[in-house]
Amino acid sequence: MPLAPPRPSGGALAPAAVALAFWVTMAGTTVPTPLYPLYQHAFGFSTFTVTVIFAVYALGVVAGLLALGRLSDQIGRRPVMLTALLLAAAAAGLFEVADSLPWLLAARVLSGFGAALVTGAATAALLDLAPPERRLRAQTLALAANMGGLAGGTLFAGILAEWAGSPLRLPWTVTLVLIGIALLGLLAVPETVPAEVRAASRFRLRLQPLRIPPAIRPAFLRAALAGGAGFAVTGVLTAVSGLFLATVLDLRHHALTGFVVALAFLFTALGQLLVRVLPPARALPLACAGLVLAAALIAGALLGATLPPLLLGACVNGLATGTAIGTGLGTINGGVAPHQRGETVSAFFAVLFTMLSLPVIGVGVLVRATDLRTGGVVFSAVVALLALVIAAGLVRRPGGAGRVAADEERVPAARAEEA
Repeated sequence: MPLAPPRPSGGALAPAAVALAFWVTMAGTTVPTPLYPLYQHAFGFSTFTVTVIFAVYALGVVAGLLALGRLSDQIGRRPVMLTALLLAAAAAGLFEVADSLPWLLAARVLSGFGAALVTGAATAALLDLAPPERRLRAQTLALAANMGGLAGGTLFAGILAEWAGSPLRLPWTVTLVLIGIALLGLLAVPETVPAEVRAASRFRLRLQPLRIPPAIRPAFLRAALAGGAGFAVTGVLTAVSGLFLATVLDLRHHALTGFVVALAFLFTALGQLLVRVLPPARALPLACAGLVLAAALIAGALLGATLPPLLLGACVNGLATGTAIGTGLGTINGGVAPHQRGETVSAFFAVLFTMLSLPVIGVGVLVRATDLRTGGVVFSAVVALLALVIAAGLVRRPGGAGRVAADEERVPAARAEEA
């Protein structure tokens, strides 16, 4: 039998360097979160415009996933991660010199493309670098870099904006320094895609169709809709939590805004880890219940103009969202052939980020027609209703809960095989 090609090795530094590149790129996408009220004051735009700025980023991610989702398989992991870091640096540079709305929109589009590129390339690189017995650890590291970056960016930007000078410049200077360190770190990362594979691949820039294998389509759609509902809540928190804290609660603390959004992302990571220990048949129903509870808590915070329900709602929504996402990814890993997983994962995240962007614009329209409190309450009710519809579908499917359990029973076996 022919021997398998040796696994590329960069020592202990290589996975750390890949994780840093992943972390820094994702952190750059959430640095603007606590700064939106400052941009709104500086440039004089409305709350609706804030939601459009955020949605442009998410649509950039979707476009990047559809057009470039397979790029690292074709040209290699390192050049794609390098490109993602350079896009993140360009976005940070645009933010740093921005003096009007078009600069912010252009920066957000670049951030979206960078996030789309790094998510697939860095995750694949971490799995490539890990020996088979440590593959689950590599998946955990990828999760930590992804969600940790999203949480870390908004947190350090909020802290700098609150207690350091030049709040619309310094966070971006720090981001550029971190990107520079990450670029140097890539020198320690070997290319994990074999040269013969890269030579045989033909790169063509075209939109990737959203293909979902029929065997997993019902489970895929349930998890994608539940995860998308939670993503929509996270998107609204990211876009307008600073404005809510300032205008409704009269809490004008940028660090607090960063903390609220960081909680949502950190608990999303915990929710994805929670899936590993939950019985498969219970994961998605629990996620739906969590989404309903989170929506009620956030609506209560809006109606009562109080902070604790908002903090708790961000945590519960994160857990529910992470559980739904983890269920969906587990379904893909357990029910899709290896050569189809890349495009199916891209389709899954394209659905999530579409649901992240469009509802945010809807909330912006509601806020412009009514006010921030009313728009938020209506949005919370819609999310709760969607979660209830998904939960009802789980119960009413032919065969009931036993059928759902059978559909999802493949996930633990797939995780054990992956590990």
